[in-house]
Amino acid sequence: MVGEPGSVRPGGRTARVRAAVLAAAGDALAEHGMAGLDLADVARRAEVGRTTVYRRWGTVPALVADLLADMAEQSLPRVETGSLAEDLLANARLVRRTLSDPRQGALFKAMIAAAACDERTAEALHRFYAARIAEWAPCVEQAVGRGEVPPGTDAAEVVRAVSAPLYYRLLVSGDPLDEATAERCARAAVEAARAGVFVSG
Repeated sequence: MVGEPGSVRPGGRTARVRAAVLAAAGDALAEHGMAGLDLADVARRAEVGRTTVYRRWGTVPALVADLLADMAEQSLPRVETGSLAEDLLANARLVRRTLSDPRQGALFKAMIAAAACDERTAEALHRFYAARIAEWAPCVEQAVGRGEVPPGTDAAEVVRAVSAPLYYRLLVSGDPLDEATAERCARAAVEAARAGVFVSG
């Protein structure tokens, strides 16, 4: 079984095998969901030996946990424009672009569904989103320093408020994930932050 996600040294055959297996796992998840994810099929898709996959990952949840860790590592860094409105708009556009992508959207649906009934997948998903929120939270913290939003504003809650409506559309309502929606989500989060809605008690 693989060690802690992200602990595999970069470069060389080890990194190439990991990249191929994770790409294959992502494809299989997007196509068939968690129920259709099979380690032997992933090995075939990645063109690596089955024993390699079973030895390094061991279980489907372990493979999914490593896939989420890799996705967090590969995610684009935050944008800093000097304006909270523009920073959060960039965040909303990134989330919308990811969730509306046919492969990525299907992948997130599959992993979120799996997390509802598998504790290890849920923990990996929580780590993924914690990493992404931590990446973008400084945009809000800097806005506090510039006086754009009140002191005590919970930066993580502001970032969550941007993406939550987009995930709702992906998972619940099925409404379009369009650019206008992303802009509205960012604008609503900014206005609420300015009004003190996210100030910690």
